[in-house]
Amino acid sequence: MTQTLVLGIDIGTSGARAVAMDESGTVVAAGAAKLAEFSRDHRDPSVWWQAVETAVNATLAQIDAKSVCAIAIDGTSGTVLPVDAQGNPLGVPMMYNDAVLDKDTLDAVASHAPQNSAAHGATSGLAKVLVFQALDDVAHILHQADWLAGRFTGRFDLSDENNALKTGYDPVSRAWPDWISATGANTDLLPKVLPAGTPMATISRDAAAQFGFAPSVIIVAGTTDGCASFLATGADQPGDGVSALGTTLTVKILSDKPLFAPEFGLYSHRIGDMWLAGGASNTGGVVLAAHFDSARIEELSAEIDPMTDTGLHYYPLARPGERFPINDPELPPVLTPRPPEDSEFLKALFEGIAGIEQLAYQRLAELGAPKLKSVRSVGGGAKNAVWSSIRRRRLKVEFPTVLSEEAAAGAARLALQGARTAGLL
Repeated sequence: MTQTLVLGIDIGTSGARAVAMDESGTVVAAGAAKLAEFSRDHRDPSVWWQAVETAVNATLAQIDAKSVCAIAIDGTSGTVLPVDAQGNPLGVPMMYNDAVLDKDTLDAVASHAPQNSAAHGATSGLAKVLVFQALDDVAHILHQADWLAGRFTGRFDLSDENNALKTGYDPVSRAWPDWISATGANTDLLPKVLPAGTPMATISRDAAAQFGFAPSVIIVAGTTDGCASFLATGADQPGDGVSALGTTLTVKILSDKPLFAPEFGLYSHRIGDMWLAGGASNTGGVVLAAHFDSARIEELSAEIDPMTDTGLHYYPLARPGERFPINDPELPPVLTPRPPEDSEFLKALFEGIAGIEQLAYQRLAELGAPKLKSVRSVGGGAKNAVWSSIRRRRLKVEFPTVLSEEAAAGAARLALQGARTAGLL
């Protein structure tokens, strides 16, 4: 008997990835494609779709396409594009890091958006809406994941609560707020928003035929790439945290209530009846790399006893300025005194970053988050066992095994949720 599967699709800054997942949450097949395989223009939506097609087909080559019952997609947060009534892109999309430079547009958002809205800033989705609505023939203004979902459903008027957040959507009232019209935005162009993980629409006849899917396959409301990466780890209860130890340090926690602290760039994504909130520090691997290469870090780590303390109290930064858990654009790094042994210096750096991580979770608790119960670790730094031991001593919580670091697996978990809601599992 063929097992029933779901498909999760992630479109990132460099490529697309798809995973097939069974009812237990186990990934049984995966495929990937780089955008560069098709074009150097990563802003071209047709290139996004080619990468998605390739990743999906590579995954389906390992399974029976007819076993798939639901699909969910995550995309880069804040990437926005205008389309006509048939879903054809108009003009060049604005990517997540593209800034709107027109002062009047930014002032219109700033003067009407509540302080805790994620729509503030030059890269916000709402600022991009104000730019795109002036185009001829525009019928809808969508987020990246919305448009890709539309390629599967034939509908280009639907979004999810996470991608819509930076466009001004209010996840507390679960509606587009009245103040958006006051900015001059044409709200008729905004998509209908559904909770992440809920069924959006049935697959179109053309898409089903193209991939060999059953005509009953549903497309489930997706999420942003950041939220999908969190969900992929297996964190699913209030108090579950995820620390990303990459170039910088990012901490996120599931909360039973929304957290908003614009002074820290902190806002909350709604996932079901829970809220995902987090902050980003300027500390992290960038500081380690300024002093040691990866081979030297590995060599020195073998000399470190993680069960003792150096007694040094560093605040490791590559340059002055911090965002979270301290909001101070001029905060100076603290990297002295430097011990004569490189291993002791590296240990102090590990301790300092662990201390910032500890302070970050404390700050989230002060802002209303539940008590930290567990931390799942992702990113390159998570592979260093000595650093992990130091972090365990500081945080004093469980460090469960990460189920996956693939955002596509997080999207697949939403597809599972939607399939269960629809009675397909």
